[in-house]
Amino acid sequence: MTIPRFDPVVHAPGRLQICAILSAADEAEFALLRDAIKVSDSVMSKHLKQLEEAGYVTLTKAAQDGRQRTWLSLTAAGRHAFAAHVAELQRLASITAPQPLGQGFSG
Repeated sequence: MTIPRFDPVVHAPGRLQICAILSAADEAEFALLRDAIKVSDSVMSKHLKQLEEAGYVTLTKAAQDGRQRTWLSLTAAGRHAFAAHVAELQRLASITAPQPLGQGFSG
């Protein structure tokens, strides 16, 4: 049996959501992502720092409407990491026997 190989950078729920949103767009603005995943600016910044340090996102700052804005996009490495992580989730889901709601394992 294959041992699951998740990407620890992508795996955190907030970063997984960020990657999912960015995978469907060329770029997205910081505030849009922050609001979509419902976190504070500081939590969003921490997630983005980890993704940027891993080489998964690029940040571009530009003035718009008289304010400095940050735009984000997935790099090729980020797209690959996200796709591989999702593929592993799908692989695991496909080998799990579905249980009707309210039934299944109870500790």
